[in-house]
Order: sequence, then structure tokens, then C-alpha cells
Amino acid sequence: MTPAHYNRMVLSERPKTLANERTFQKQTVPFNFKPGPHEAVVKVIYDSIDPTQRIWIKDARSYFPPVQVGDVMRALGVGVVVIPGPQSSLKKGDYVSGTEYALVKDDQVTKFDLLPGTELIDFLGPLGVTAGLTAYIGLFEIAKIKAGETIVVSTAAGAVGSLVCQFAKKAGARVAGIVGSDEKARWVENEIGADFVFNYNDPAWKEDFVKKVGFTDVYFDNTGGDISAFIYTRMNTFGRVAFCGAISVYNSEDPAGLKNYLEIVTQRLTVQGFIVVDHVSKFEEASKRIASWLADGSIKRKYHVVEGLEHAAEAINLLFSGRNTGKVILAIADPEVKI
Repeated sequence: MTPAHYNRMVLSERPKTLANERTFQKQTVPFNFKPGPHEAVVKVIYDSIDPTQRIWIKDARSYFPPVQVGDVMRALGVGVVVIPGPQSSLKKGDYVSGTEYALVKDDQVTKFDLLPGTELIDFLGPLGVTAGLTAYIGLFEIAKIKAGETIVVSTAAGAVGSLVCQFAKKAGARVAGIVGSDEKARWVENEIGADFVFNYNDPAWKEDFVKKVGFTDVYFDNTGGDISAFIYTRMNTFGRVAFCGAISVYNSEDPAGLKNYLEIVTQRLTVQGFIVVDHVSKFEEASKRIASWLADGSIKRKYHVVEGLEHAAEAINLLFSGRNTGKVILAIADPEVKI
């Protein structure tokens, strides 16, 4: 039986810094979805919480248009088809990735099957666009990591960084991770397998880095700011930077520019920003490799799950306060739900 109402979260106010209780508004609205030809109603089970969502709610030019005030907040999610429309290629019970409920066209979502060693939530983690596929594309297509090279990964305990560290080890690289606490450092070293881990809140971390790592061939930059300014001075000649994000400055109205940028010239560095959706042609290959690693248990994942649509702002802020380890997920419905 379909519900009479459902909940959705809309952007209510653009925050100047961190999201707050005024940023989003939970609305309860009538359930009036009527799928037409080649459409389906999807009940979203999990939403991915990503640093890029902070960019999406700014009124600024980006790779996607900003979410407008009054619109439903944008997120990548996974869910289950509950009402397929006429001529839909989807059937009830299909898992798809793409609010609490959503009316979608068949070609707006990707159907998938649970693979050996995987759970539904993994399709927002190691098999998700903003985590595993971003890590894979950034490391292998952008940074072009090679066996025997050294790579530095910032935000190494995060959704992307923790997977980059593991993928790089599989490629035969020497891995140095940068994190924000001793607890995260222990996890990245002991569980994720990085060769060196540095807590940037330790006053001696830069000196330790110079002693233990020296210089690096590749930098996978998730952080920006002062950390990146330092790593630019520790790049080998002809080093490569895969610029994935700059979480340290997303909440600033006037973010600082890149320091030490002359290192790009003097060391002849290649610095490339990337957006994972520009590399859709590589997704199938990447997904197969990552799925095989999940199946044999050779890569690990960790989730920080926040329960309830109304806690969206809290979930986003976890990313910027450093209180999460691994992938932040907003749980919206029971994974076993059927209607």
C-alpha cells in the first residue's frame, strides 16, 4: 500500500559557513507520484553525503548548476523501485542508483545487482560515483600511478582518501596519508595499510614528513589549503597532482589561493583537476575491479551512518568538522522496505 504522504528536504537558506538548522527544511507532502511511460517511482534507502554538496548550495558557478532556494536538495542515492510505470525497463524490487521518494525516468538511473561480498550501501561507498569511482579514476586515469612510486593522500581517512590509499597499495606504490587525529592515523596505518600517516594537528608533522617520506611523485589532493601548500614543496621533479577537492576551504566566503604555486614551474609539475562524471566510459572497468577486491576481502570500507532525513545538515557538517571516519551516509529508509 502506498503512503498518503512522504518527506523531502528542501534548501531553505544558503549558509555563509557551516550548514545550520535554517539551511534545510523538512517538508511533508502528499504522495501523488504517477509514473508515466518509461518512468518509475523509487524509494530512496540511502543518500550519499559528500563535500561537493557544500558547493552545490552556494550561489556560484560550478560543474553543476547550484541548488535553488526552495528546491529539493540534490544527492546521489540508492533505492528500490516501488512503482514501475508503463513500458518501464525497471521492475518492482530493482535496485537503482541516481528525497525520500523520487519519480525518475528509466535513463536517469542505473540498475544494479548486489554482487558477491557487497551490500546495498556499498554502491555509495567503494562502488559509488563520489567515493570508489572518484578514487579509482583520480588515481589511475589522472595521477597515472605506477609501481614503486610514492603518493601522498590528504584527507586519507575520508571516503575517497581511504580508498585511494588502498588502491595505490594494490598498484605497488608507497603510500603516505595525512589525517586530522591520532585515532584516524591508527586506522589508516593499521587497517587501511598506508606506509606512513601524519596527523596535521601534530606541530612536528612537517618535520616528520621530511624525514620519513622526503619527496613524493604523486599528490592526491582532497584538502587544499596549507596542507597542499606544504606538499607542493615536497614534490619530485615532473610530479603529478590529482586535484580532487579542497574541503578545507569550501565553507569560506573568501578562500585563500594556492601558495607555493611557483613549484609548479620550477619542478615542472602536472596539476589536473577532475570531475568523475567526465569519465563515465571507465566506470564499468573500474566497478568490476573494485567489486573483485570487495569479493576477495582485500579492501576495507567504513561507514558513518546518520539516521533520518531531518539530520541532513548535521551529516554534511561531519565532513567539515573532521568527526567522521570513512564514508558519511544518510539513512532514509529500511533497506528491506517494500510497498
